[in-house]
Amino acid sequence: MPRIPLPEFLAGPADIPILDVRAPIEYAHGHIPGALNLPLFSDEERARIGTAYKQVSQDRAIHIGLDFFGPKMSRMVKHAQKLAPNKEVRLHCWRGGMRSGAVHWLLELAGFKVHLLDKGYKDYRRWALAQFTEPRPMLILGGLTGSGKTDVLHELARRGETIVDLEGLANHKGSSFGAIGLPPQPTPEQFENNLALVLNQLPTGVTPWLEDESLTIGRLTIPKPLFEQMRAAPLLVLDIPRAVRTRKLAAEYGKEDPQQLAEAIQRISKRLGGLATKEALAAIETGDMERMVDIALSYYDKTYGFGLDNKANSRVIRIPSDTCDPQVNADLVLVAAQREGLLTPASSSSLHAGT
Repeated sequence: MPRIPLPEFLAGPADIPILDVRAPIEYAHGHIPGALNLPLFSDEERARIGTAYKQVSQDRAIHIGLDFFGPKMSRMVKHAQKLAPNKEVRLHCWRGGMRSGAVHWLLELAGFKVHLLDKGYKDYRRWALAQFTEPRPMLILGGLTGSGKTDVLHELARRGETIVDLEGLANHKGSSFGAIGLPPQPTPEQFENNLALVLNQLPTGVTPWLEDESLTIGRLTIPKPLFEQMRAAPLLVLDIPRAVRTRKLAAEYGKEDPQQLAEAIQRISKRLGGLATKEALAAIETGDMERMVDIALSYYDKTYGFGLDNKANSRVIRIPSDTCDPQVNADLVLVAAQREGLLTPASSSSLHAGT
């Protein structure tokens, strides 16, 4: 069966869906971004086949697989027709072996045009991990908790700047409060898969902006080769007064579930200390969000300040501001970046895009 290499497979038109024929548990653990699951075997069936392969023989495993495959062929074709009404698909399994071969045969028999990935999802994983070792220019946007860095990042994107939103990809804002109001985080493998594709699709000759992060975002870890590049890149730090940041965060968290806020405080209770923890929890009960935030910031400001003093970035540029307004701060960041000679020529127009 003819097979196509990964770059050609990924470059396929968006209207030709990617079908992943691995078991649901494999797909849930990690898959090519945008791929749809058309499992040849259920999780239980896959487990039985694997046991037979290890404990009896390959022939026995194949016979069991055929017993499972036969009765579901018609159902699989109907499912594929719903996923790909134009009857053209990109198809893969783990290594480009028997599973994708069997479904390839079935769908072609049913009149589909099938593009089969050479070496399967395993090759995508190899490719994805390689993306993090590629040298990339980048600019890092920093600032104490509550500075509105993510808002500024999105404002930069609105003005035509290229960004990589790590927290958006991770479904987490990075602190103990970071998961509140957001969907569940992806698996570590899926986070890497999504991030690799974003990095690969960055325009050539353009320097992207990333938010300053610790190595972990929630329960996810930034790939270390990429993280080391972030640590070496120029860092532009928004320097915003604590009172301004406190008001911003209090307005945001005042809309959230008090129970989740209390749980977030409990997670950092050892670092806050017993008395501060009690005061923060009492503030949540009375609805005094500014007091709760001010207590939490006493920990986060100290932590970020310590980290900032030990940064390995090539340049650290402080940008004073008295507001959390993302338009104002995007202006300040772009002016500072231009002054330091950090902007690419294409970025110069971004300076006035917000006016």
